[in-house]
Amino acid sequence: MGAKGATEIIHRSDLNDANKISQHTSDYEERFANPFVAAERGFIDEVIIPGSTRRRVCRAFASLRGKSLKNPWKKHDNIPL
Repeated sequence: MGAKGATEIIHRSDLNDANKISQHTSDYEERFANPFVAAERGFIDEVIIPGSTRRRVCRAFASLRGKSLKNPWKKHDNIPL
Protein backbone atom coordinates (compact mmCIF):
# COMPACT_ATOMS: atom_id res chain seq x y z
CA MET A 1 0.00 0.00 0.00
CA GLY A 2 1.31 3.39 -0.91
CA ALA A 3 1.51 6.47 1.23
CA LYS A 4 -1.53 8.06 -0.41
CA GLY A 5 -3.76 5.04 0.24
CA ALA A 6 -2.55 4.71 3.81
CA THR A 7 -3.18 8.36 4.62
CA GLU A 8 -6.64 8.20 3.05
CA ILE A 9 -7.47 5.34 5.41
CA ILE A 10 -5.84 6.83 8.50
CA HIS A 11 -7.17 10.37 7.97
CA ARG A 12 -10.53 9.59 6.36
CA SER A 13 -12.13 12.52 8.14
CA ASP A 14 -9.95 14.86 6.03
CA LEU A 15 -10.85 13.33 2.64
CA ASN A 16 -12.77 16.43 1.57
CA ASP A 17 -9.71 18.68 1.95
CA ALA A 18 -7.07 17.90 -0.70
CA ASN A 19 -4.45 20.13 0.96
CA LYS A 20 -4.63 18.24 4.24
CA ILE A 21 -4.43 14.88 2.49
CA SER A 22 -1.36 15.97 0.52
CA GLN A 23 0.26 17.24 3.72
CA HIS A 24 -0.52 13.96 5.52
CA THR A 25 0.86 12.02 2.53
CA SER A 26 4.14 13.93 2.54
CA ASP A 27 4.45 13.49 6.32
CA TYR A 28 3.79 9.76 5.97
CA GLU A 29 6.41 9.39 3.23
CA GLU A 30 8.96 11.30 5.27
CA ARG A 31 8.30 9.30 8.43
CA PHE A 32 7.54 5.74 7.26
CA ALA A 33 8.45 5.29 3.58
CA ASN A 34 12.10 6.09 4.12
CA PRO A 35 14.77 3.39 4.54
CA PHE A 36 17.08 5.72 6.45
CA VAL A 37 14.57 6.13 9.28
CA ALA A 38 14.30 2.34 9.59
CA ALA A 39 18.11 2.09 9.64
CA GLU A 40 18.34 4.69 12.40
CA ARG A 41 15.90 2.72 14.52
CA GLY A 42 17.77 -0.54 13.97
CA PHE A 43 15.11 -2.36 11.95
CA ILE A 44 17.56 -2.92 9.10
CA ASP A 45 21.32 -3.22 9.25
CA GLU A 46 22.35 -1.07 6.34
CA VAL A 47 20.97 0.80 3.34
CA ILE A 48 22.74 -0.15 0.11
CA ILE A 49 22.85 2.50 -2.59
CA PRO A 50 21.55 0.99 -5.89
CA GLY A 51 24.75 1.79 -7.78
CA SER A 52 26.84 -0.40 -5.48
CA THR A 53 24.49 -3.39 -5.22
CA ARG A 54 26.32 -5.61 -7.73
CA ARG A 55 29.69 -4.94 -6.08
CA ARG A 56 28.31 -5.74 -2.61
CA VAL A 57 26.65 -8.98 -3.74
CA CYS A 58 29.82 -10.13 -5.55
CA ARG A 59 31.90 -9.40 -2.47
CA ALA A 60 29.49 -11.39 -0.29
CA PHE A 61 29.59 -14.40 -2.63
CA ALA A 62 33.38 -14.21 -2.83
CA SER A 63 33.62 -14.40 0.95
CA LEU A 64 31.49 -17.58 0.87
CA ARG A 65 33.50 -19.25 -1.92
CA GLY A 66 35.71 -21.36 0.36
CA LYS A 67 33.09 -22.14 2.97
CA SER A 68 32.51 -25.80 3.72
CA LEU A 69 29.57 -27.12 5.68
CA LYS A 70 30.19 -29.43 8.59
CA ASN A 71 26.77 -30.75 9.52
CA PRO A 72 26.39 -33.24 12.37
CA TRP A 73 25.61 -36.88 11.59
CA LYS A 74 21.88 -37.61 11.31
CA LYS A 75 20.55 -40.73 12.92
CA HIS A 76 17.35 -40.81 10.85
CA ASP A 77 16.42 -39.53 7.41
CA ASN A 78 13.09 -38.07 6.39
CA ILE A 79 10.44 -40.71 6.10
CA PRO A 80 9.08 -41.39 2.61
CA LEU A 81 5.62 -40.02 2.15
